[in-house]
Amino acid sequence: METRELRYFVTVAEELHFGRAARRLGMAQPPLSRAIRQLERRLGVELLERTSRSVGLTEAGSVLLREGRAALEAVEAADRRTRRAALAATGQPGLVLVTKAGASSELLAKLLDAYAAEPDAVAVDVLLCGIGEQERLLRDGRADVALLHRPFDTVAGFDTEELCTEGQIVVLPAGHPLTTRPHVRMADVADLPDLPMPRWPGRDGSYPDGPGPQVRDHAQLLQLIALGRACVIVPESVRALLRGDLAAVPVLDAPRVTTVIAWPPHSRSRAVAGLVRTATGLYDGVPVGALR
Repeated sequence: METRELRYFVTVAEELHFGRAARRLGMAQPPLSRAIRQLERRLGVELLERTSRSVGLTEAGSVLLREGRAALEAVEAADRRTRRAALAATGQPGLVLVTKAGASSELLAKLLDAYAAEPDAVAVDVLLCGIGEQERLLRDGRADVALLHRPFDTVAGFDTEELCTEGQIVVLPAGHPLTTRPHVRMADVADLPDLPMPRWPGRDGSYPDGPGPQVRDHAQLLQLIALGRACVIVPESVRALLRGDLAAVPVLDAPRVTTVIAWPPHSRSRAVAGLVRTATGLYDGVPVGALR
């Protein structure tokens, strides 16, 4: 299969309408229909169920949609990484590190300082993203390395090294009754109808159903907590970033969070290897509290 054919099919499969798919691709509908028919003949399978009123996916079509998306993403990632390697070869090396905005700030600062002191260090551009976006940016080649947080982020398919593990805290408005306790449990936080958990957008941009406020970033979330409209459970290291109108209480039974540094398994970048080596040397076996 050619990438052109895959792109045609994936677009039709996503739109389930040949006219809309053709407009999205910037082409006429008849050649798009012919290309899909030709692809079906060559594969010897029916990919789409067509009627006069609708287009649907067959079981084989569903498989090709999933595999085709992955293949196209891999091609785009290869394109980006190749261009970055070409820049490095012309004397413009650099790394792109992606992490969630507001997460692992202290760890990241120490890592960048330690790496910059290495004799073979290159420039590191830090890309701050929203919840759950690091994995996608690392997979599609827009980032070379990422800081991910288990169990919240998926590390499948990446090479990783663990950096540190920490407990979690609940962030509350200053003066809330729970802030007088030395610690709380998950059930205590769940029983706060006046302070619901926030709702973050999914990959498609839509928000899940629920009573909590819709939030787009950490700055907005912290403002809502200070106003007494929400609370949130986050890793202990976030405590250092809290303002005076917020308070934090340890959550004893919240799952512990492990920060890992991750990179594509096929990477042969010496710069990536150097950054990973610095990270593991700096944080190997060191709890977050000991880094302060």
